[in-house]
Amino acid sequence: MQPQEVLTADIAVIGGGPAGLMAAEVLAAAGQAVTVFDAKPSVGRKFLLAGKGGLNLTHSEPFEPFVGRFGARAAQIAPLLRGFDADALRTWAAELGVQTFVGTSGRVFPTDLKAAPLLRAWLHRLRAAGVKFAMRHRWTGWTTDGALRFETPDGERLVTPAATLLALGGASWPQLGSDGAWAPWLADRGVDIAPLQPANCGFDVGPTAAHTSGAGWSARFASEFAGQPVKPVALETEGFASRPGEFVITATGIEGSLVYAASSSLRDQITRDGQATLHLDLLPQLTPERVLAEVKHPRGSRSLSSHLKSRLHLSPLKMGLLHELLTRAQMLDAATLAAALKRLPLTLHAARPVAEAISTAGGVRFEALNDGLMLQRLPGVFVAGEMLDWEAPTGGYLLTASMASGRAAAQGLLDRLAA
Repeated sequence: MQPQEVLTADIAVIGGGPAGLMAAEVLAAAGQAVTVFDAKPSVGRKFLLAGKGGLNLTHSEPFEPFVGRFGARAAQIAPLLRGFDADALRTWAAELGVQTFVGTSGRVFPTDLKAAPLLRAWLHRLRAAGVKFAMRHRWTGWTTDGALRFETPDGERLVTPAATLLALGGASWPQLGSDGAWAPWLADRGVDIAPLQPANCGFDVGPTAAHTSGAGWSARFASEFAGQPVKPVALETEGFASRPGEFVITATGIEGSLVYAASSSLRDQITRDGQATLHLDLLPQLTPERVLAEVKHPRGSRSLSSHLKSRLHLSPLKMGLLHELLTRAQMLDAATLAAALKRLPLTLHAARPVAEAISTAGGVRFEALNDGLMLQRLPGVFVAGEMLDWEAPTGGYLLTASMASGRAAAQGLLDRLAA
């Protein structure tokens, strides 16, 4: 089928995630004709997935520490969040009829903990404002004369809008639409792209004392403990101060909230050195002196495992970690064992693939954009959301910044049209 030249909108928003939908809302409110294009049959798929565990909309902490969660890109994210911060997001949700509450961790959730009602109300408001949706339109770049190219069930379609806003996500969870295919297309046009990498991700362990022949846990440890949480525990590594929490043993390594929080430091160490070492405090509630005294306490005829369980209430999983990571000689030396209980080294050799990660690091560098988030090499093309080169921990930061960047890019686009 021959490509068709179709002028469906003054403005094309490509990507139906939170950043793209927020951009469409701002543009429509300003009277612009907007069409949201998305490769999937429906929009907001990753948004809905996030809601399965209770939709974490944002975080209630004050502005400055909130911005600090964005690390090296805090200076670039700050002005976006000043235009749409956590309080503004909660107000926006309330205007859609969705009330929110602050959980014990400071995270903010809808009162019903569901994403679907919020998304339905949002889409109803967008359609009422005149926003059109073109589903099953997979963007594949530009023609030589600058038209947008889309693969559709009816063949290729060409669109030539007055302006384009890209909100295609990173490369995590590609089955939901964000596959990172856009990166080489922008790079070919001279846009500076930081390599896409996993963020908020799990890791594979390197060789252990119990499995020296290759990376990964021993078969016995993996079969017995994969899927179980390690808690309470504290974790520290280079660039990441000791923090209490929990994580989960996987078949090949570790994942979970505490690991995600340290993931950028761990990933960067692996990139630099080929491996990363973290240290686990298996007994964060006890002092080193108390642990040493309990380990040295006479155990009589009891086995070491029974002794540690009795004196230190050590779980089978934590005992398994000791056997996995320490040699027999280290286990039998009281001072070495006590030190390991408070600072057990674990070497990681690879991050899990970006397709498995919660989010993506890397993307369009802010240096390639003007203050309105327009690509300097492609005037009239704006970028928002996880396509941008930033990362943040889980806890509502990712969603808030994505929506804030959508609003900022839309405003930048409106300013260009007005000029």
